[in-house]
Amino acid sequence: MAKGRSKGSVYRVTELVGTSRNSWEDAARNAVEVAGRSLRDLRVAEVTKTDLVIEDGKVTAYRTRVSLSFKYQK
Repeated sequence: MAKGRSKGSVYRVTELVGTSRNSWEDAARNAVEVAGRSLRDLRVAEVTKTDLVIEDGKVTAYRTRVSLSFKYQK
């Protein structure tokens, strides 16, 4: 490669599950915000699955599975 050109970047994709008693959106937000406390340079989050926790016939929690990418530091 020519001098001064970037060799590109490397990203990791990891799967997280966030939970919320209110909504799938809050569950996804929780997953990303908690991950952001220890991971730097978060890039993209993709919701890959949603489901519900049901107790005694009632929805008690929303769960969102998120594929989250972050950039490795050089």
